[in-house]
Amino acid sequence: MSAGNTLEDEDTFKILIATDIHLGYLEKDAIRGNDTLVTFDEILRCAQDNEVDFMLLGGDLFHDNKPSRKTLHTCMELLRKYCMGDNPIQFEILSDQSVNFGFSKFPWVNYQDGNLNVSIPVFSIHGNHDDPTGADALCALDLLSCAGLVNHFGRSMSVEKIDISPVLMQKGNTKLALYGLGAIPDERLYRMFVNKQVTMLRPKEEEDSWFNIFVIHQNRSKHGATNYIPEQFLDDFLDLVIWGHEHECKIAPTRNEQQLFYVSQPGSSVVTSLSPGEAVKKHVGLLRIKGKKMNMRKIPLKTIRQFFIEDVVLADHSDIFNPDHPKVMQKIEAFCVEKVEGMLDVAERERLGNPRQPEKPLIRLRVDYSGGFEPFNTLRFSQKFVERVANPKDVIHFFRHREQKNKKDDAQINFEKVANRSSEGMTLRVEDLVKQFFETAEKSVRLSLLTERGMGEAVQEFVDKEEKDAIDELVKFQLEKTQRFLKERQIDVTEDKIDEEVRHFRETRKKNIAEEDEEVQEAMSRARAHRTEGKDVSSLISDDDLVISEEKAADSDESSASVTIRGRGRSRGRGSSRGQSSSTGRGGSRRGSRSSGRETSKELKTSSKTYKAPVVTPVKNMSIMDAFKASSQHPARTWHQNPSEEVIISDDSDLEEMFLSSSSKQDQGKPSRSESFSKRGSQSQSKGVNFYDDDDDEDEFDPFKSSTTFRGNRR
Repeated sequence: MSAGNTLEDEDTFKILIATDIHLGYLEKDAIRGNDTLVTFDEILRCAQDNEVDFMLLGGDLFHDNKPSRKTLHTCMELLRKYCMGDNPIQFEILSDQSVNFGFSKFPWVNYQDGNLNVSIPVFSIHGNHDDPTGADALCALDLLSCAGLVNHFGRSMSVEKIDISPVLMQKGNTKLALYGLGAIPDERLYRMFVNKQVTMLRPKEEEDSWFNIFVIHQNRSKHGATNYIPEQFLDDFLDLVIWGHEHECKIAPTRNEQQLFYVSQPGSSVVTSLSPGEAVKKHVGLLRIKGKKMNMRKIPLKTIRQFFIEDVVLADHSDIFNPDHPKVMQKIEAFCVEKVEGMLDVAERERLGNPRQPEKPLIRLRVDYSGGFEPFNTLRFSQKFVERVANPKDVIHFFRHREQKNKKDDAQINFEKVANRSSEGMTLRVEDLVKQFFETAEKSVRLSLLTERGMGEAVQEFVDKEEKDAIDELVKFQLEKTQRFLKERQIDVTEDKIDEEVRHFRETRKKNIAEEDEEVQEAMSRARAHRTEGKDVSSLISDDDLVISEEKAADSDESSASVTIRGRGRSRGRGSSRGQSSSTGRGGSRRGSRSSGRETSKELKTSSKTYKAPVVTPVKNMSIMDAFKASSQHPARTWHQNPSEEVIISDDSDLEEMFLSSSSKQDQGKPSRSESFSKRGSQSQSKGVNFYDDDDDEDEFDPFKSSTTFRGNRR
């Protein structure tokens, strides 16, 4: 049997792996605006040329949470161009698709849709850039999913418990369990792992015969005490972890000796920051899986814009530069020009000759001017290369290394740490800035009722997701909760006593992090629902339907406005669902039908929860003192609601809803934790693949080959 036939047999899955494509990054830039789209075209072409079974994306397909129409249109155009066709699908889905794709309006894999002709299915989780938001918790991937172009999986909206149900696939005798988890704030997910609130469900039948892949989009490197996810948190029955979010390309699988699985970090396909990690050559991966073994082949991307970075320490060139020399600045500038010219020459020599590769490279020169030197004008310096580089505004970056007095020896500068410190202001999260501001502020401006964490999360929602009512709703929600607390305490009506109780209540809430997270989620749900309610009302009201009359009363404390609305809205929704009768999909019998796929679905251990409809309740706004006095001294006081007061929508569904199918699992037992799984006897053997190797060693990585078998096959 030839090597080619061994790699292409009917039992082998072929999967194209890519993450962090960031479509739409710098789309308004005249030079770099189309870089992401050109590279995405190359990735899809690569999948088509290699005749893969499906594509697997690890999040951040889009750079913006709300991509522009141009970016979304081009993405759909490319997906339709490369992923639609008559080629038959060679694998089948065995799991309950209503669980895997329960958030979709069409809860089944796209190639089994009778109205579509899909040749390359695309499976993707969402990242932190394109995560679900808004009242309906939708993201750009949901638009592609509704159009039948992408299969969006790995969503979890619960903040209390996460059950990860795999997409079970089979091709020939190879069984594949695909787990996915979209981006979740790292601190929250870290805490849920610690509290054992994350469960990975496994098939009951032949659980040891499945090759298990987990796709995750979180911080892999440690950015803080809990601002990352350690690999040790993941279950040890996994075989391969595809790690998104980290942009440095480390696509060659590395073995975790503690958990005995392999981790592949494909990295981004576009340079989004001028840092050393982005300068590593970028690849996508062609993953082959047969039985319990695998092989990863690295495929270099040829349309990536070249990026070169170099570091200079002026103090290391004391023989050239003297800080006291009157013309030292001119000498430094000439030296930097020479360095940039050198990088441009290297870029010219290394250009691959691909006509689609951008001509102008990205150049970055980082200069440490500590030791008495002064920086020169960077804008004037950059003008010399405006026609030759793609980033003329930030070619050079000056920073000063802080000297350590305790160390007598001149230690070598760690440019990675210095660069991270210099860009800290750009990468620091908004909630961290808010928390830092209030903790270091003067006592007179510190928060006395709200918590820094809650306010930070509200500001983050306002900045990133454009939730305009986020801050307002959080203030109202925490104010209402404090009022209820004071009423229940029934304390004396003195300002000092109330202030003391408020401070005590605030400190108690700060210690209970889980409860505070629920408060923030509830407030954000109110903000989204309030925005949706406002849109619905405004869409039903016309100029002829709205009549406002104002009356002036003698009493200055009373004013009223009557609003008469003659609604002309009519419900247009029709309740209909797709039939469940069996049908033969196009592309041959290998595709199968939804009904047959569900009949043969493997039983998974899971649970179902009931969706609660939102309840609309008007809320009267009052101060804490007024609220307390109203309950203790003026029980009969009447409040006049102003028409301008807002209507709050209380919706607990975001915290509880889980779109899981319970029809096939009501009689099943409780899910057994994956921690109870006893390691199979393969611990003494190396997991992996043993394929015939017909490619160059530089283009593929196979950490699983048995040395003796491999040599025998090569002979």
